[in-house]
Amino acid sequence: MGIIKVENIRVFAHHGCLKEETKIGSDYRVDLEVKADLQTSATTDKLSDTVDYVLLNKIVKEEMERASKLLETVAKRILDRIFNEDILVKKATVSVSKLNPPIGGDVESVTIKMTKRRKN
Repeated sequence: MGIIKVENIRVFAHHGCLKEETKIGSDYRVDLEVKADLQTSATTDKLSDTVDYVLLNKIVKEEMERASKLLETVAKRILDRIFNEDILVKKATVSVSKLNPPIGGDVESVTIKMTKRRKN
C-alpha cells in the first residue's frame, strides 16, 4: 500500500450559503490524499499501473467549478468521482478550505475533511 498526495490545489470558486458568496466567489484550497497499491507501478514504471495525480487534480478543479452551498457537498462529489474513475484507489481523504471566510472575524480559513473507503 502507498499514499499519493496532491496538496494545496488553489482554486477560485462560488460556494456558500450567502447570495453574495455565490456571486462574488472566494479563494479555496484543496488537499487530497489517496491510498492505493503502488507496488505494481513501482516495478513496471507504467502510469497505467498507478493513480494518476493529473486525473486527481482535474477532478478537484471540475468539482470545485460546480457551485454548492456547503463544502461538504463539494467534498463528497470529489470523493465519489475519484472512486468512480480510478479503481486502484482504496481510500481517499479530501480537505476543502475556504480562505478568509466571511464569518465576522479574522479567520484564515475554515476546512472540512472527509474520508471514503472502497467497499470490497
